[in-house]
Amino acid sequence: MQFTATLPVIGMDIAKHVFQLHVVDAQTGEVTRHKLRRDRVTAFFANRQKSLVAMEACGGAHHWARTLQTLGHEVKLLPAKHVRAFVLRDKTDARDAQAIWVAAQQPHIKAVPVKNEQQQACLTLHRMRAQLMKVRIMQTNALRGLLYEFGIVLPEGHRALLKLVQDALAKAQEQRLPEVVVVSIQDQLRRIDSLQCDIDQLDKRLASMVKQNQHMLALQAIPGIGPLTATALVSTATDLSSFESGRQFAAWLGLTPRQTGTGGKTRQLGISKRGDPYVRTMLMHGARAVIARSQRSGWIERLLLRRPYSVVVAALANKLARTVWAVLVKGKAFDQVRWNPVDLAAA
Repeated sequence: MQFTATLPVIGMDIAKHVFQLHVVDAQTGEVTRHKLRRDRVTAFFANRQKSLVAMEACGGAHHWARTLQTLGHEVKLLPAKHVRAFVLRDKTDARDAQAIWVAAQQPHIKAVPVKNEQQQACLTLHRMRAQLMKVRIMQTNALRGLLYEFGIVLPEGHRALLKLVQDALAKAQEQRLPEVVVVSIQDQLRRIDSLQCDIDQLDKRLASMVKQNQHMLALQAIPGIGPLTATALVSTATDLSSFESGRQFAAWLGLTPRQTGTGGKTRQLGISKRGDPYVRTMLMHGARAVIARSQRSGWIERLLLRRPYSVVVAALANKLARTVWAVLVKGKAFDQVRWNPVDLAAA
């Protein structure tokens, strides 16, 4: 992502109602601070010369980035944790805007790509689905724990529980399980079914998005990547060309080892877990499914002989991330031969 170095820089701290701006005149060094109400921000920038507007990549930042881009400005979104290092003394809106202004001119801080409406809509569906999944798990776990108090032991897992719960309730009712408990449990089961219906609807909407996007369709050819992972990847990593290699993309997702070193010696630790935890989790689930349910390649079998299972899952997730980068950046279809050349050559 390239920005024009000669443009004046404006640091903007956004909020729900009051926006704080920090501007430094390049000729005189004069510092100007502006405090604007939300309804006056657009008019303010519409009357200014083309500038580089820097903001933290927080709530509402992508909306304002698109708005400012339509007004002819360049926008630079910065990771909030990198801006925090430039906040001097106590935290105020004015000092936050000043820190953003300083951080925007640091060459080592990479900007966050601006997402369009379609990408944000896709991620919105993912966030809603994740929330519904969390509530469903809470409901089923509570149900399992409550029935255990009456001597009813149900298996782990959503599908296994729903398959056996009705028979277990019928047997428990014969053993004098209170009627009020049975009725309340049935109400709980209806709520769980309703949650599952909502989750299924979101899955269908995400699947329809895949059919309209060539990048998502290309990713589905990779083993371990389905509609959920493909939509999450394309909507989160909006500009893969900004990564120099597949390893850099995997590092951005937190799938490469952390390093610590002193005295010229470097140690590699577990994966860094930096970046988007949702996308990383999706890739880990996909890798686990490939190892557990698909025909294992020779590379996976050899790795399992000398490394723990979880390490192999992380290694395969890393390989999936590198493959995603190669498919999308190079514009070539997934190649099974390059994915697993040794096994295919032996066959």
